[in-house]
Amino acid sequence: MHMADALLSPAVGIALWAASGVTLAWCARKVGASDRDDLVPLMGVLGAFVFAAQMITFAIPGTGSSGHIGGALLLSILLGPPAALVVMASVLTVQALFFADGGLLALGANIFNLGVVPCFVGYALIYRPLLRRAGAAPSARRVGAITLLAAVIGLQFGALGVVLQTRLSGISSLPLDTFVLLMQPIHLAIGLIEGLATAALILFVRQARPDLLLDQAVAHKADGSQARMPARLLAPLAVIALLGGVLFASSQPDGLEWAVRKITGRTELAQPDSALHARLAQWQEKLTVLPDYQFAGAAKDKAAGAARSLSGLVGGGATLALVVLLAYLFKRRSRRAADQPPSQSH
Repeated sequence: MHMADALLSPAVGIALWAASGVTLAWCARKVGASDRDDLVPLMGVLGAFVFAAQMITFAIPGTGSSGHIGGALLLSILLGPPAALVVMASVLTVQALFFADGGLLALGANIFNLGVVPCFVGYALIYRPLLRRAGAAPSARRVGAITLLAAVIGLQFGALGVVLQTRLSGISSLPLDTFVLLMQPIHLAIGLIEGLATAALILFVRQARPDLLLDQAVAHKADGSQARMPARLLAPLAVIALLGGVLFASSQPDGLEWAVRKITGRTELAQPDSALHARLAQWQEKLTVLPDYQFAGAAKDKAAGAARSLSGLVGGGATLALVVLLAYLFKRRSRRAADQPPSQSH
């Protein structure tokens, strides 16, 4: 569901950059003020895992479309929405800069639809309230059902955001009613699969390391114990996700590309005649290392596995480094602010 620049006008793209930027600034302060000792390394490892996991694409039977997990709900359950959004923004930035997956003008919109919405709607308004109503020790079945519901609703709102942002931009020929009727059902199917996958991961973590879940991690910290980075738990998951990105990569278009193709006959729209669009496209072309996770100029059926493996390693490593650097800077800034003496009024 990564939006391309061709869907957005400069005004809408910049407005969503601003909205996502303001939200990220608030999240940065929250991350910097957190006293969880394991937060920074956990954010880095989970960022690399989500990047690799997003490379696993699954076909939607009978549609000719495919999907992949988003990861924002999973991150919110393990890290909390502020840290989860920082990780998701890092994943999406690496995808846009190094792999041309999503446009630079559309990066703010992609962060909003794939990060802000699932973190602060799917988790904060659906998952957390329902889980609290379930009591202190909810059953695995109830946790799974709540996770599935939150994933579906979060993705539905994200897909609707894509439609409305495209409509507000007014630079494409995509009719609102047809676009909605295509986007919402296909992302309902994708959301159901993502929800089941997220629920399975959460139930696995709940069984193996319950202290990693946000509420339990906070409780453990209040008891005075020190949480540790669960490398033995997360490293195998990252390897599985990386291998899965190579072995289970559907060649079918994703839900957004599928909807665009149903309307226009092609998966990508022509680039608008705009100076900003042209300049950003030039910058992205220069920055991209592996466009669409493939070797530049090579046929897609040649060396595809090697290209995706390299993409997973490069992208996962870049995401881990970016997340850890950002979180470190946030915490350093927070400590400096706390160490400054209060200003005295005269």
